[in-house]
Amino acid sequence: MGNAEEIDDEQILNTHVQMKKTLTLLALLTFSIGVFAQKADSVMLRKIYDEALVNGQCYQNLHYLCKNIGQRLSGSANAQKAVDWGKKLMESYGFDKVFLQPCMVPHWVRGAKEQGFIVEGTEKTPVAICALGMSVATPKAGLTANVIELHSLDELKTLGEAGIKGKIVFFNRPFDPRFIETGAAYGTAGDQRFAGPAAAAKYGAVGVIVRSLTEALDNYPHTGTTNYIDGVPKIPAAAISTIAANELSAALKKSPGTKFYFKTNCGQLPDAPSFNVVGELTGTENPNKFIIVGGHLDSWDLAEGANDDGTGVTGALEAVRILKAMNYRPKNSLRVVFFMNEENGDLGGDKYAELAAQNKEDHIAAIETDGGGFTPRGFGFSGLQPGALKVINQYWKPLLEPYDADKLTNGGGGSDIEPLQGKVPGVVLIGFKGDSQRYFDIHHTPNDVFENVNKRELELGSAAMASLMYLIDQHGLKF
Repeated sequence: MGNAEEIDDEQILNTHVQMKKTLTLLALLTFSIGVFAQKADSVMLRKIYDEALVNGQCYQNLHYLCKNIGQRLSGSANAQKAVDWGKKLMESYGFDKVFLQPCMVPHWVRGAKEQGFIVEGTEKTPVAICALGMSVATPKAGLTANVIELHSLDELKTLGEAGIKGKIVFFNRPFDPRFIETGAAYGTAGDQRFAGPAAAAKYGAVGVIVRSLTEALDNYPHTGTTNYIDGVPKIPAAAISTIAANELSAALKKSPGTKFYFKTNCGQLPDAPSFNVVGELTGTENPNKFIIVGGHLDSWDLAEGANDDGTGVTGALEAVRILKAMNYRPKNSLRVVFFMNEENGDLGGDKYAELAAQNKEDHIAAIETDGGGFTPRGFGFSGLQPGALKVINQYWKPLLEPYDADKLTNGGGGSDIEPLQGKVPGVVLIGFKGDSQRYFDIHHTPNDVFENVNKRELELGSAAMASLMYLIDQHGLKF
């Protein structure tokens, strides 16, 4: 009986030893596979960057888009030229599929150049202004009225109709310079542009002038969409340059009776047909699972839309072109999307999400680039499973670190890809992060031209996006 017990104890001990050896071997094997995979990924990323920096085509594509087509406001002839150009270019790269997604878009036109004057008695000082997108025009002879300077929408409530009626409201809240990420300053200042005119109209204002949404001190007025409200009078609204805003503010302090005159000639035409442009490398294993990268093809009409968002569409296209040129065959389908109508409606993004749901397409990830073609810093992620970001930083940060694109954080996306989140379960939204310090100096201005894009910065950004698409395709995002 005692011998049997000893034999049993010995067998149990041997079993435990064997299990420990097996687990150790499995751990070593897993570690070796991980090290091997990281090494292979590192080699692949180096090849991606070599292709982008030696054989890159995004800069020349951007030059054509800016100089041969130019501004691309939704509904315009130039927007259609850009659609035709984008489709033809994707086809020339030999993608597996290239197609258009029809969508109806608003068609707002600016008309003749705007005029603005600070009126102090008989003296008139010309200032730089531009109509806000979707604004109604002033009367044909223009509009002159007393001005009241405000710094928040809440001040409208405080003053009420008695203090606002019959006046031009001048919203003069500047960018907050304390934000390191300038997009945050844009977010906190933006309500006076997109909501200010409608809010002021409720209290009887006859027009609105908004300080341009930038920290730059110059004479470039910044346009952008304003939103009217049903049942509230639509009043004309314009942006004023930061230098002119300071001049108007100083004049009002000196003489509260100072008036302002402005004349705009804008208006809304019937909605027009347009398209998203889509190019695809079809997946070898999961053809109905998609990783997409894109930007918006439309732009405001004051300039060429170089950084907003010409660099986005050409950089996104380049990311997929790079992988195609390297003969990479993805497991999942990779798409580049040129979205239409981000600037004044987001209808292209809505249409893409609607069709993705309708066609039961499983989207693993959607990457948006709409912050200019500046030096890449990394990516922001929304919709990851708990703990996934930690794993991503553990394994992917070292791979991206040599290229200074390794800032991988929570919170990312963009207005063109956000509609996917409500219609396609499980999609992870990713925002490309470029250096933000110069973007809002030229955003929505006459200064958004090709000459303000750096070739190397644009190429580095395209390589960063191609690298992320490759890593997601190989390893997924569910850790």
